Amino acid sequence: MKNNTNRTKVITGVNTRLSYFHGWEPVSVNGGAEKYSVSVLIPKDDTETINAVNAAIDAAIEEGIAKFGGKKPNKAAIKIPLRDGDVERDDEAYKGHYFINANSKTPPQIVDKSVKPIMDRGEVYSGCFARVSLNFFAFNSNGNKGVACGLGNIQKIKDGEPLGGKSSAADDFTTLAEDDFLA
Repeated sequence: MKNNTNRTKVITGVNTRLSYFHGWEPVSVNGGAEKYSVSVLIPKDDTETINAVNAAIDAAIEEGIAKFGGKKPNKAAIKIPLRDGDVERDDEAYKGHYFINANSKTPPQIVDKSVKPIMDRGEVYSGCFARVSLNFFAFNSNGNKGVACGLGNIQKIKDGEPLGGKSSAADDFTTLAEDDFLA
């Protein structure tokens, strides 16, 4: 592992799953600015990643004291990006996981296990497993205070059950012989 001098950056573990994946094209949520985004599902038993995320959130709070009016806020009183899937989502995929919604104005680099760029957009999708680089930062706008999560890059680790019920063309259609169209 590289010596990570950035205390607010975390690379998730290999059992992290992608949900609500919008890494190829930016999307606007509720009429806001278009962003690349993903919900990162971290198994609760991946204590190494969870501990790293909590340490990065604490570091972001420390670094953001100026944004919070010069005082360190109580972590319980501000919005933090690490959320409990068992509590906040009625969704099988989120059970036994924490989740973090990460986004970015710039596209993430999306690579395979050999760190080669993935060109086939079908390769990375909601439900596949990937390591994700996350950057945590403090915010204070319009009365909302907290720590948000920026989306860095994505490394696909392995395929997983697709989330969101999207089927593939191969599942939807059978091969038709040319004669079928001339009936």
